[in-house]
This record gives sequence, C-alpha cells and structure tokens, in this order.
Amino acid sequence: MHEKKIHNKGQARLFSNPLLEMLTKSHPLVIWGMYIPLLSYLIYVAATDYNYTTLRIVLTFLGGMFFWTFFEYVAHRYLFHWISESPRIQKFTYILHGNHHTYPRDKQRLFMPPVPSLLISGTIFGIMYLIAGSYALMFFPGFIIGYLSYGTIHYAIHAWNPPFKWMKPLWRNHHLHHYKDDHHGFGVSSTFWDHIFGTMFDLKNIKEDKEKVKALQFQGDMQQQRPQQQHTHTH
Repeated sequence: MHEKKIHNKGQARLFSNPLLEMLTKSHPLVIWGMYIPLLSYLIYVAATDYNYTTLRIVLTFLGGMFFWTFFEYVAHRYLFHWISESPRIQKFTYILHGNHHTYPRDKQRLFMPPVPSLLISGTIFGIMYLIAGSYALMFFPGFIIGYLSYGTIHYAIHAWNPPFKWMKPLWRNHHLHHYKDDHHGFGVSSTFWDHIFGTMFDLKNIKEDKEKVKALQFQGDMQQQRPQQQHTHTH
C-alpha cells in the first residue's frame, strides 16, 4: 500500500549542483515545441524521399502511438517503480519518478526535461531505425506523439477534473495509484494494459477520497487562494 507522505507545497531537490537541478525542470509547451518540428520533418522525409503513401504513413504512425501505451505501462510498472535494496537504484528511481509521488503538485517535473528527453528519444529512434529501417520515420513520430499525449494527460489529471464523463476512470485510476496503492494503476494515458495485466483498480467498489484527490491537484492551490484573494479585496 502507498503510505508515503504527500507534500502539498514545494518540490524535491534532486541535485546539489544548480545547473543539474535546473535541467530537471521543464514546461509542457517547451517539450511540444521541441518535438513537433522534428517529427513533422521525419514524416515529410518519409513522404517525399521514400514515397510512402498517406495510408501507410497514417497506419504506421498510429501503430507507433499504440506501441507507446505498452511502453508507458512497462516503464511505469517495472522501471519507475523498480524496487531494490541498492541505494543507487533507489536514488535513480526517486530522481526518475519517486519525487513525483512525494510532490505531485510539482508542475515542472511532469515531462522529461529537454536534455535527457532528447538523449533517450534519440537512442530509441536509433534502435527503431536498426529494426524497421525507414518505417521508423513514421513509427517514431507516432510513438513520441503518444508520449506527448501521455505527458499532457498526466498534467491535466493533476490540474483539473476530467472534462468528459468517459475520462473519469482514467483520472480515478491515476489518483488511486498515488494515494491508495502504487502497485496498481500504471496506465496514465490509457487503462488498456492495466486491464490486460490485472493491475486495474476495481473502480466500482473503491470510493474516491475527495480530500486526497485535492492534495494531488494543482487546483487545490487555486481553491485555497480564492478566499484569501476575496478577503484582501474587502479591506
């Protein structure tokens, strides 16, 4: 069961070096802006230099997006929540993901920051190209769009209530992962693989703790600030 203390304010200090610490932070728009031109160029090359049809590009792109959901699940379950007695591995997993469970309202660490993101994605593209050749020009953009969608949904889950009723299970699955049991609910952008591998919460029989959900969401800060702002206007 997840019993670690959740901090409603502040953020973890991951490195004593100020430069390294700065490189651990990012904003969603920076990451989207960094990848979209690159991904667009790869698809352009696939269409012009390799003459792939629009249908082939779309289907391969969608395949990349679907593969991301599996990658996300496996990484979250086995890498982000890697259990080890080794202090080095414990520090690694805390830097990678553990700090988010301790400081879920830290908006600056919901996306992989630019430098490690480019290093990791570049390595993944290289592996994909070795395996699939020019198909990687279409598959990799779909994979990264899957990642960007995951990051955006993750941000939204910690920022707002679900905008549509059909998205509520996705929100609840992640909230419960934080405060109920971090050995379940590994899917963030999709609950598909949680259903497949038996790690989905029984949402019908588990009541959501509204106070604990507020502790996980940025909007909790806004709700706390509104009465203060109204109070200051009366003076």
